[in-house]
Amino acid sequence: LPQLRRRTSAKWREHPADVLPLWVAEMDVPLAAPIAEALHRAIDLGDTGYSAGEEYAHALARFASDRWRWRDFPTERTAVVPDVMMGVIEVLRLVTGPGDAVVVNSPVYPPFYAFVSHSGRRVVESPLTAEGRIDLDHLGDTFARVGAAHDRAAYLLCNPHNPTGAVHTRAELEAVAALARRHGVRVVADEIHAPLVLPGAVFTPYLTVPGAEDAFSLTSASKAWNLAGLKAAVAVAGAEAAADLRRMPEEVGHGPSHLGVIAHTAAFGEGGAWLDALLGALDGQRALLGRLIAEHLPQLGYLRPEGTYLAWLDCRALGVEEAPLDGIGIVSDLDGPARMFLDRARVALSSGHVFGTGGAGHVRLNFATSAAVLTEAVARMGRAAEERVERP
Repeated sequence: LPQLRRRTSAKWREHPADVLPLWVAEMDVPLAAPIAEALHRAIDLGDTGYSAGEEYAHALARFASDRWRWRDFPTERTAVVPDVMMGVIEVLRLVTGPGDAVVVNSPVYPPFYAFVSHSGRRVVESPLTAEGRIDLDHLGDTFARVGAAHDRAAYLLCNPHNPTGAVHTRAELEAVAALARRHGVRVVADEIHAPLVLPGAVFTPYLTVPGAEDAFSLTSASKAWNLAGLKAAVAVAGAEAAADLRRMPEEVGHGPSHLGVIAHTAAFGEGGAWLDALLGALDGQRALLGRLIAEHLPQLGYLRPEGTYLAWLDCRALGVEEAPLDGIGIVSDLDGPARMFLDRARVALSSGHVFGTGGAGHVRLNFATSAAVLTEAVARMGRAAEERVERP
């Protein structure tokens, strides 16, 4: 902790020093050596100018072929964008217009609501199942409704899903593609967590399933190699979306950082061994979290994530009340169980209500930390829950 607290990123600056921060998607890991070496080379050379070249896309293509069996990754249909969410918005501007509907599976990553709404589009929710997976029947009904009402509706897919950690199966994605085709809905897949699929699950890139030819995918090394502060991502167009990608404004390409491109290229090109070690450690942390919850917080519901380093915890049994939501989502970023755990346990978690319908009464916990920190955090949370029962 003393070493981690020397960091100046949001995770370590948002709360006082007595708080254990398990909220934002930053990992407590050292930077992968190949990435650090690439950045040091650039700094030593004074290589801090404008980004150029196609090395990033080619490194991603090799990684996709090796890890996901995506043998025909279309490097010719890619564009480097500032980050995944900015890329999502730029793609949505290509395939929808102001006022058009963008379907999301709630509960889902909160910026889906904020960024889409701020871009003048209308968020339409299609809730997940109780198991945290895509409800294909509900999604089909939603697609039929928005497809009939809008000429250019879209679906913002989170694959793997944040916050439930569900890794969508090929069969699920094929069903999504068929529904989208039937109802004229364009799919934009946020696949930023794709490298973080844990043992027991298999990642399927959305653009590799039949029917996804008019879709887009966006990804980066940001989550898997802890590079949120080094901005660069890749937008990939399906075969029928190439013309749309060519319409992306030139200024979008000025957003990525040159050092970000260098870092992400090194991650996909040379960071495989580091990633394998990380995935093994995260698998261990996932198992540890399950044991700790059973011991200290047995009243909580826990969806064991198949991917990501984020756990979705159902705290409704604690009976902590939350403020009602406003029209599109947020009264306060911190409320309900997350507020209780911060105030009484000094553990910072993400509040479930900001993830949309189905999120109230839940928290999201980042377990990409040491076993010692995770153990202390859950023990603190358990004591806070016990104190609430004794002294509401």
